[in-house]
Amino acid sequence: MRFDLFKIVVLAAVIFGLAFASAPYFAFRALRAATAAEDVQATAELVDFPAVRKSLTGQLAPEAATASAEPPSIWQDPVGALKRAIQPLAPPEPKVDRYLTLPGLSALTRGYRPDKAPPAAKVPPPLGEGLKAAMKGPWPSMAYWDPNRARVAVKRPDAEDRVTVLTFERRALFTWKLVHVQLPEGER
Repeated sequence: MRFDLFKIVVLAAVIFGLAFASAPYFAFRALRAATAAEDVQATAELVDFPAVRKSLTGQLAPEAATASAEPPSIWQDPVGALKRAIQPLAPPEPKVDRYLTLPGLSALTRGYRPDKAPPAAKVPPPLGEGLKAAMKGPWPSMAYWDPNRARVAVKRPDAEDRVTVLTFERRALFTWKLVHVQLPEGER
């Protein structure tokens, strides 16, 4: 009886350790499924939108060299200064917003840019075709894992050298949230 109780405790500890270690991967799969199904509430539970917006804004910010020149002075260019004063002040279109929509997040979890992604399958394929597609790959891989942070690397199917890295942070024992997206080099 005592030996059986020991086996049960060891088996429970092994199952707990496996579940704890694989929780970020299951959070990634849940995010991919929620965005493909356009489930807004599930996506909101899996993504820390302010943190992801901040990380993407830093990567998509325009270069300092392309910053606008100094506004015209009334003393040097009175017509230009008058045109600028009359011109409506419209902020530039935010580049980050297209990444934070459901189709944008779905494209990121598949390794694509939001505007270049093929449409995601709304209806799951039959079992045989789904297995063939899953075996073909490319598969997401765990780029980094520690007890509080994990990074999942997603290779683009048409270009293996383009890798999008999604960083998940542990919020509770088995709750992980997306907090950072690192875009491939050529897309920043």
